[in-house]
Amino acid sequence: MERTLLITLTGRDRPGVTSRLFATLAAFPLEVSDVEQVVIRGRLILGVLVSAVGDESVDGVLEAVKAVADDLEMDFELSTGGGRKAKRRRAQLHVTVLGSPLTPAAVSGVAGRIAAHGANIDRIERLGSYPVTAIELLISGADPTSLRAALAVEAAGLGVDVAVQRAGLHRKAKRLIVMDVDSTLIQGEVIELLAEHAGQLDKVAEITEAAMRGELDFAGSLRERVALLAGLDVAAIDAVRDKIELAAGARTLVRTLKRLDYKFAIVSGGFTQITDSLAADLGIDYASANTLEIVDGRLTGRVVGPIIDRAGKAAALREFAARAGVPVAQTVAIGDGANDLDMLQAAGLGIAYNAKPVVRQAAHTAVNVPYLDTILFLLGLSRDEVEAADAEDRA
Repeated sequence: MERTLLITLTGRDRPGVTSRLFATLAAFPLEVSDVEQVVIRGRLILGVLVSAVGDESVDGVLEAVKAVADDLEMDFELSTGGGRKAKRRRAQLHVTVLGSPLTPAAVSGVAGRIAAHGANIDRIERLGSYPVTAIELLISGADPTSLRAALAVEAAGLGVDVAVQRAGLHRKAKRLIVMDVDSTLIQGEVIELLAEHAGQLDKVAEITEAAMRGELDFAGSLRERVALLAGLDVAAIDAVRDKIELAAGARTLVRTLKRLDYKFAIVSGGFTQITDSLAADLGIDYASANTLEIVDGRLTGRVVGPIIDRAGKAAALREFAARAGVPVAQTVAIGDGANDLDMLQAAGLGIAYNAKPVVRQAAHTAVNVPYLDTILFLLGLSRDEVEAADAEDRA
């Protein structure tokens, strides 16, 4: 009769534990059904599920593995079960949880919601503790749409961010990032910085805020704000360009993803006079934005050509994807305002970054911490991987 054996070793991690165990198992007529391994603060937990035929095999495995565990000074456990092969796992999902801090209550709340949906947590691992604590749960047996909705409610009450994505090659296949600029890639709104030079900051800021909440047509609101800049000396653009600050973690995000052969694009309701220099500085592949009209060294209060609005951003995403040779389903879009909604919904993964409520509700997931490089955790990259790659570049 075929039996399953679950072998678990627990103890101080060191090189060679895994190879020692499998070398020992190789002496028996076994088939490996599943393997999981995790290291927490230098302590290893290694689990191996195998199938065996007959009680004699079981007794021999028990003695051999116990000898290895004793030699390695590790704890050993073996449990047996009947049946044929281990059942194929149900469709799996990645649930990423970001917290600053990440409390036991938050983990309990997320785990409780998962259990309430009849799902099982197959694995938990830490992706990083800086700039926020990030853990990722691999779960099976849940519908992603309903679970995402339930966890969004739970996350809001617990003060954490939670993302739900399908596991497998689809997640790893994403190869194009398209990002908003103002209040996403950079801190603040360029048009408000220009308005400050023109003495129109209060008026422009009021219109901008309403437009980002989705209360005003973006194209009309942009024309209204740009008109308030009429007569401004072009030198103000240079002054604003020098004053711009990138969002915390922006360089790390772009540098890391470019190193991994992602294509990177920015699309903005702002102005090419700013975005072109940002793209050159960061090595960004594609950029699209509005262009301020300048005559005789002064702003006319008009923009040149079609306005990049909500629909224009989604069109830019599709254009960039075509140019990069990447299906739209393998793109990631990041934004914060109502004019980003079409782009976020069109992408394979739409991330609302410190966004207005209407945007958070519509996006696939939301990040509400002021660190842009936390996006890397949503893509399954750990902080250790980022730092290791940085070290290789410096070597």
